[in-house]
Amino acid sequence: MTSTLRSEPISGVLQRLLAAEREQDGRVAAPLGPAADIFDLDIAARAETFRDVYMSVSETGGELLYLLARATGARTVVEYGTSFGVSAIYLASAVRDNGGGLVIGTELQADKASAARENFAAAGVADLIELREGDALSTLADVAGPVDLVLLDGWPDLALPVLRVLEPALRPGTLILVDDVDVDFGRDMHGAVLAYLADPANGYQSMKLPVGDGVQVAVRL
Repeated sequence: MTSTLRSEPISGVLQRLLAAEREQDGRVAAPLGPAADIFDLDIAARAETFRDVYMSVSETGGELLYLLARATGARTVVEYGTSFGVSAIYLASAVRDNGGGLVIGTELQADKASAARENFAAAGVADLIELREGDALSTLADVAGPVDLVLLDGWPDLALPVLRVLEPALRPGTLILVDDVDVDFGRDMHGAVLAYLADPANGYQSMKLPVGDGVQVAVRL
């Protein structure tokens, strides 16, 4: 069968969004200025500061999401950090090609959530995505399992708390993907979740893939 990832309207919407992000890169790389630290702000203030910034997966990273979701036959996917919806569209394409299912996303910033829903509709995948608006620690607290794949692509200092919230819904074989692990945030923001995934006592096997800005891949044992 032909992949929906390469067909319209999904392909066209993704290329439009990725082109917009590439054009944006370099113009709004540091909304707070070079001397400020975004992680000194609370979550709501961060979201408002970056309300117009894409913060999405790369094209290569998105293709990796599609491939892994297809390879595992993922039907139920959870995404922390939806932004304008690029990664959710990649995942929804895979879920559709797997025979159907649901991508549960979460986004704190209201304008981004609204724009993401418009992008889902334009890509023809709105029926496959449930976007929950608000703090991920609350919006994902009642996710019913079993979850096949989790993408942690929101604020990195919350990646571990979000994973812990989702753990009751995970099954043996659930894939956990952590994006942007090689990004220099000026402090070790991914350290907690990476250490947690690396500790055998927590029930995961993990390794890093050199894709985009680094993707940590773990499997629930």
